[in-house]
Amino acid sequence: MQVKWVHFPLHPDTPAEGKSLEDLFRGRDVDVEGMYRQMKARMDAEGLPYGRRTHTYNSRLAQEVGAWGDAQLGGADALHDALYKAYFVDAKNIADVEVLMAIVEAVGMDAAAAREALEARAFQAAVDADWAKSRQYGVTGVPTFVAGGYGVVGAQPYETLEALVRKAGEAPAT
Repeated sequence: MQVKWVHFPLHPDTPAEGKSLEDLFRGRDVDVEGMYRQMKARMDAEGLPYGRRTHTYNSRLAQEVGAWGDAQLGGADALHDALYKAYFVDAKNIADVEVLMAIVEAVGMDAAAAREALEARAFQAAVDADWAKSRQYGVTGVPTFVAGGYGVVGAQPYETLEALVRKAGEAPAT
């Protein structure tokens, strides 16, 4: 099975400097601390790193860097993993070009080429197409996993993802 990253605009109106999670969820009856504890427990159960974030950041430029990485020969998986870690573990501002270039460099990819692509917005159309595909699929949250016409939304236990892959191997219901 081939994995393809499709980018999604979770909070595209977030300013480059970010927004506190308290501000993001203000007036929505959301327990930010409770959400953190629940996600941390899920991640710990799967042996995955997860840090305490206080802010959300605009991911548009990070998505364009990820799309650039996908077009390179090798390294894209490491880049996506490093972008995840920067945001969800280290709470870094992935809207900051210098942060992004440090991530690209840390995974051994060409930061000068990445910067050039980002400055030219060479992968803007690719990310726009992904956003359109996300809307077409009805994606409302991240992560969303789609396989064989079936999907699940949100951080899911391994067994749920395994069931999705198995179901995808069956003929879709008509």
